[in-house]
Amino acid sequence: MARTRIALNESEFFLAQGQDAVELRGRIEEAMQRGGGFVEFTVVGNRSVSVLITSVTHVVISVETVDFDARDTGDSAVPYGGEYDLL
Repeated sequence: MARTRIALNESEFFLAQGQDAVELRGRIEEAMQRGGGFVEFTVVGNRSVSVLITSVTHVVISVETVDFDARDTGDSAVPYGGEYDLL
C-alpha cells in the first residue's frame, strides 16, 4: 500500500489510510490563498491533526510503499499507537 508523508515546517505526519493526498493538497492551497486558515486531516494512529496554514508554511508531500496495517482505518474515534497503546 502507499503511505503518504506530509511535512509542515518542522513537523512530519503520515496520513491515515484512505486520506486523499490530492484533496488535502487542494485544501492547503485554498487556505494559503485565503490568507491562512486551519486545515484538518487524520494521521496514522487515527489521530486528528489541525494545522494553521499561512503563506510562509513550508509543505512537502511524499509517497512510499509500505505493508498494510489493519489498525489504520482513518477513524479518529479509535486511536492507536503511542500513549493510546498504554490503556
